[in-house]
Amino acid sequence: MSDTEVMPRRHGSEGGRRPLVDPALADELLAKADAQGVELLGPDGLLSQVTKAVLERALGEELTAHLGYEKHDPAGRGSGNSRNGSTPKTLLTDVGAVDLEVPRDRAGSFDPKIVRKGQTRLDGFNDRIIALYARGMTTRALRVSGDARHSSARNLIEPGD
Repeated sequence: MSDTEVMPRRHGSEGGRRPLVDPALADELLAKADAQGVELLGPDGLLSQVTKAVLERALGEELTAHLGYEKHDPAGRGSGNSRNGSTPKTLLTDVGAVDLEVPRDRAGSFDPKIVRKGQTRLDGFNDRIIALYARGMTTRALRVSGDARHSSARNLIEPGD
């Protein structure tokens, strides 16, 4: 199988696993974006906002694992290292720049893995997010307009339609 071979869409769960993204959550996000006039793609689009939220949450969890205690946990007092705010970072993704707040520690020993120090580009991330949301989403839910960005998103989600 080549990297460019098109795989048929699978319906249902693979091997009994449930989809990572609950279709009801995807529907809720799409409805909220539609109600607020937010587009799917673009600098302030739904995917950019989801990307920011997921990455910042993951970075926060990485820092928690690095420090060995939860945020606001009294166990961190006197530990010799603690959270020390965040540093802004612009990460270029497939649909544009995403401004992140990368957490930091006092000792400066936190070395994030999901978005490494010095990393400026995150290739393919939004394609993976589109694929996650596509599980269980219908074309009707996307409400694709004639906009080229929306049309290309539809083609990624439902090739051959």
